[in-house]
Amino acid sequence: MAADRPTNSFAHLGLHSNLLAHLSAAGITTPFPIQEATIPDAVAGRDVLGRGRTGSGKTLSFSLPLLTRLAESNKRRQPFKPRSIILVPTRELANQVNEVIMPLARSLKMFTTTIYGGVGYGGQISALRKGVDVVVACPGRLVDHIESGNVDLSAVEISVLDEADHMAELGFLQHVEKILSLTPQGTQRLLFSATLDRGIDRLVKNFLVDPVTHEVDSEQSPVDAMTHHVLHINQDDRFGVLKNLCAAPGKTLIFTRTKHGAARLTEQLMKAGVPSVELHGNLSQSARARNLSAFSSGRADTLVATDIAARGIHVDDVSLVIHADPPEEHKAYLHRSGRTARAGASGTVVTLMTDKQRRSVRALTKSAGITPITTKVDPSDPFLAELAPGERVFREAGSFNVNVTEEARSADKRSGKPQHGKPRFDRNGRGDGPRSYGDKSKRGPRKFEGAGEPGRGPKPANRGGKPYGKTGGSAGKNRNQDRRQNQSR
Repeated sequence: MAADRPTNSFAHLGLHSNLLAHLSAAGITTPFPIQEATIPDAVAGRDVLGRGRTGSGKTLSFSLPLLTRLAESNKRRQPFKPRSIILVPTRELANQVNEVIMPLARSLKMFTTTIYGGVGYGGQISALRKGVDVVVACPGRLVDHIESGNVDLSAVEISVLDEADHMAELGFLQHVEKILSLTPQGTQRLLFSATLDRGIDRLVKNFLVDPVTHEVDSEQSPVDAMTHHVLHINQDDRFGVLKNLCAAPGKTLIFTRTKHGAARLTEQLMKAGVPSVELHGNLSQSARARNLSAFSSGRADTLVATDIAARGIHVDDVSLVIHADPPEEHKAYLHRSGRTARAGASGTVVTLMTDKQRRSVRALTKSAGITPITTKVDPSDPFLAELAPGERVFREAGSFNVNVTEEARSADKRSGKPQHGKPRFDRNGRGDGPRSYGDKSKRGPRKFEGAGEPGRGPKPANRGGKPYGKTGGSAGKNRNQDRRQNQSR
């Protein structure tokens, strides 16, 4: 393991001057530990294995050296041949990484794009046709493009795997291995993962050459600036306690176990006067993006999410994380809790516990390596004001403009469930896009004329012209007789 080299300044890490100027203009002057540990080796062209908690600054750890290396090689962009790829597990993380790297790339006159499922293929193919320097992609959709001939990885100079352990948890390792095997031999590879289990060690062995390893703030170690509380409640008081905490000033992120639980709790909070949005797998990509934007911008004070938001989603100034449904694994607890107290900030983590959950919650916190403060409370307990200080504000329904979730649901119903099939057009854009079997918006009303049930049209007729059903009961009998006669011939 390489020794960490403290520099206290990005200027000493060997980065391109344009990137340094952009960082300085943005007020980013001092690197975090994972950045000053990994960037010099990455800039030098070494394969790097970085291990650190979420929120430790890993995105800049690979974005800055990647762009510096591409600027040094200064190779020409080619259609459908990206110069580098960044693989991430979720669409939300892909957008977040692209938002970080895109302005940095522009300072070097480079172009980036995202590739993930849940959206159409046309825009992605159009961007690839123009030529891009950096592709931020989810493995599944990228493999679709490769198999369809829309992506050629023969020009890739650098490959990055972010949240590699989460990609393994989602079953993407086979896709990741296929993608890496299609990149040129000797391609520089940067891998960032919280752990080396779930097959990550196989990736390291097969695709990284003499990697230098840096471990800063392991994901398994709790954050000092994060305080953990367990609230022992009666089941009937669950919503009252959540409503009290969410009505306090600041951003609150609530985790539920199921998608339906997230949708139901969001609706309850909205009716109670707490501007809230939801984030889970039942929403289309556009709906998820709008809801996340509403929470990030402050239009919604509360985000109710499943574990889809537990990894890779960074929203500034989340002061309170609530496990409304305690997770089953301690890793999930740490990933969820990592949405607060990020990049040196402080935060509070609250877990709701009923009588039936006492044993499981105790085992959970023990495995996570934390010692929470346990307090028995009800919705009117003054202790809730200590956890989430400030005046509780409940707004009348309709007085706040957070209709993102309802608009998203309506849009999803109109457009049908997002499809993930392969494209029905080639790299030149010919064709009609991905199949959309669930889309009923283009069918229009069905009109029938003639006898039959109201609104259903006429009953189908048999080959003799008589309708089946009660009015044509003899038709079935005659048909069976004909069949027996034919079999006897």
